[in-house]
Amino acid sequence: MGRGGKRLRPAIVLLISRATTPDQDITSKHRRLAEITEMIHTASLVHDDVIDDSDLRRGIPTVHSSFGNRVAVLAGDFLFAQSSWYLANLDNLTVVKLLSEVIMNLAEGEIQQGLNRFDTHLSIEAYLEKSYYKTASLIANSSQGAGILSDVSGEMAKNLYNYGRHIGLAFQIVDDILDFTGSSDALGKPAASDLKSGNLTAPVLYALKEKPYLEALIEREFAQEEDLDQAIALVRDSGGIDRSRELAAYHAQQAVQNLADLPASQSREALTELADYVLSRLY
Repeated sequence: MGRGGKRLRPAIVLLISRATTPDQDITSKHRRLAEITEMIHTASLVHDDVIDDSDLRRGIPTVHSSFGNRVAVLAGDFLFAQSSWYLANLDNLTVVKLLSEVIMNLAEGEIQQGLNRFDTHLSIEAYLEKSYYKTASLIANSSQGAGILSDVSGEMAKNLYNYGRHIGLAFQIVDDILDFTGSSDALGKPAASDLKSGNLTAPVLYALKEKPYLEALIEREFAQEEDLDQAIALVRDSGGIDRSRELAAYHAQQAVQNLADLPASQSREALTELADYVLSRLY
């Protein structure tokens, strides 16, 4: 299959499943939830690549660049449909509701991103809301779902949701920083591809507060030949990347705090270390 992803989402589901059932094996329903989580994630990527007209993902050709938009849209739809079928067969209405909400959030995030292209007045709060819909909602709701399948208390289920939410936001912010600091080879896609398409992320939004000329470049949608290169240079020359690192670190710390009431175990330790791993991708 070439380069696989990090399988972060199913790993979190399985670790939470183990951490919340320390004296017994995790169930087939826990394993199925991990599979459903990755299936929903993959479906969203296939559709995202169509919307963004991306030729590469993780360095290999995307479905739509290999087989065309029609096949890619149908493939994404098929994965969403199959995940819904497996979800219904978990026979747990609360978990069904949680993961169904994720599929709605993914669409909402894509719509928000489309409506806010090249909008230099976008707030960090709006950026984080979009990032929740597109990335963190799946991790948050599947984390809570894993706890519910383990029959944890309502308070613990909420803590697990918040762990997933903050880890998801930290992960997305780090991805958005790497779009400016990573090489195209390491990213598996062209660097600064979000900025080029008008998707303004944390480093850009912070840079806009320092670099007035960046606003002019973005608002004319990089119409002139050197505009995009100039914009990238302005972002890199600003404090935007450092401020984004601080924002990612804040969400990683918040995630770990939500594990405080979990019983001590290797799985809980791994969930804590995952927050460090997310940040370590920057260095």
